[in-house]
Amino acid sequence: MEMQNWHLHYRILSMESSVNMKLLQGTGAESGFKRICVFCGSRSGNKSVYMDVAMALGKELVQRKIDLVYGGGSIGLMGKISETVHAGGNHVIGVIPRALMPSEVCGQTVGETIAVDDMHQRKAEMARLADAFIALPGGYGTLEELLEIITWSQLGIHAKPVGLLNVNCYYDALLTLFDKAVEEGFLSIAGRRILVSAPTATELLDKMEKFAPVKDKNMPQLFWGVAEASQISLQSTPRVFFNKIFMHNYIQM
Repeated sequence: MEMQNWHLHYRILSMESSVNMKLLQGTGAESGFKRICVFCGSRSGNKSVYMDVAMALGKELVQRKIDLVYGGGSIGLMGKISETVHAGGNHVIGVIPRALMPSEVCGQTVGETIAVDDMHQRKAEMARLADAFIALPGGYGTLEELLEIITWSQLGIHAKPVGLLNVNCYYDALLTLFDKAVEEGFLSIAGRRILVSAPTATELLDKMEKFAPVKDKNMPQLFWGVAEASQISLQSTPRVFFNKIFMHNYIQM
């Protein structure tokens, strides 16, 4: 029962967030987003443009009064964007598995740090906290986080905007792969439209503010719950929500 109540609360918050974004568009308000989760590398890359775009995105978040949720590291692109947002006076929340703290946290971290047990908890907590998601350049970890959050949108677990900051054409090959998947019949057009991309932080955030989810008519509407709900406390639910899920067909009345 506790799980059902929390899940209903989660769905209501998601709908309220979507309505609030639409109301704020065109009113002169800074943003319809309260927090954005940024996926990015713990490395700096071989070109200065990557650190530059991390700083530019951080400054854009500050200007729009959007707080940052990120992977908790203090090095590479993660360190740059977190320092920029924090220096601008906005709140920063880093979510990091304890096992990665020795390798991804060097020196003084900024803002609030949430230590979790594993990668699954990290992604679930970041998804719970954020109103939208942006991927900067990164490696396998960034790609895995991006693709999973896109998949969750496709499956109806969330309806939050997902953006790709394609600076220096870094993600051109990935976008071409997605287009190829549509061409070959492995991805629907609605599924392809889940991801919003742009080469600059300003353009990307502008697009995401105007984003409206496109329902895939070929995808059945699903209800997501948690197995063994009676054994899961309300406090632990956010961390296990995406770890122990089972699917029920949900018929809209």
